[in-house]
Amino acid sequence: MNETDGKRNSHVVISDAQTGLPYSKGLMASRVMVTGLSPLRAYQVAERIEEVLDRREVRSVTSSELAAVATDVLYDVAGDRYAKNFVRWQQVEGLDMPLVILIGGATGVGKSTIATQLAARLGIVRVVATDAIREVMRTLFSKELMPTLYTSSFDAGSALREPGLRGDDRVIVGFREQTAAVAVGLKALLERAALERHNLIVEGAHIVPGFLDVEPYRDRLVAVPVIVTVDDEEVHRTHFSMAGPDRRRERHAHGFANIRKVQKYIRSQALAHGVPVIRNYDVDLAIAGVVDLIMQRATEHLAAGGVEVGAASGDGAAVVADSRKGG
Repeated sequence: MNETDGKRNSHVVISDAQTGLPYSKGLMASRVMVTGLSPLRAYQVAERIEEVLDRREVRSVTSSELAAVATDVLYDVAGDRYAKNFVRWQQVEGLDMPLVILIGGATGVGKSTIATQLAARLGIVRVVATDAIREVMRTLFSKELMPTLYTSSFDAGSALREPGLRGDDRVIVGFREQTAAVAVGLKALLERAALERHNLIVEGAHIVPGFLDVEPYRDRLVAVPVIVTVDDEEVHRTHFSMAGPDRRRERHAHGFANIRKVQKYIRSQALAHGVPVIRNYDVDLAIAGVVDLIMQRATEHLAAGGVEVGAASGDGAAVVADSRKGG
């Protein structure tokens, strides 16, 4: 074995870790994914960091030194956007209140996929679907008392007892009635998160701007609402061809026109209430867009508390982000 091989095989130790753990590409990739990078690109960054460490003569680094190296590599490999998010996440981890991410959108736009992957990247263990809240509320209200709770979000109009409504009006009125009911459970969920101080991701069609006001919780949690859309009808339709059993796919195909009407309504509500909209054409890039929003909200909160932070991207108003435009 030559001298170079011996050096490369010797571990770089993180000196201020509890047990002096060696540098791990897997662990570093997990940390880097909080920036919004895909798993593959995050691992490539981790490999580059290892190369930089291997060129050093000192075989130990502190956590802060490692973070500085990671930031420099991110600037070189991924760009300014991801490097800044990495720095901001170190500050976000020190938030004095829970982080609650609210991901809304019509059926089939990719909400649950984004929520699940986001939870893995950010280390958030609690992910709740609004359909689960609707199921719980069914135990409280009978079908006769609140029939819209017993239908899909895009088919709630079929359960309306109000006469004289047709077409689009019936679809949206039914959806609004169902959403208003589920919003009661959503508020209880936010109250619980604020009380127990745990981070949370909530996703579902019932997260509709105008029905859930997060302002009363601003002193107890950092809420990040976002709406996900798929503007291209054919792209949206393909999402159903890969999801669930045949019976479910058939139901979605039959109700696709209504799903599109619900999406149009949710998007209009988002724009009217200043809630960011992310167009989902690529899951990794859509996740990166949500991460940007999380960093923005978190740094705004830290700045309001007197903590000096870097400038957050965006203007905090209604933002329409296209996941085809990635960093």
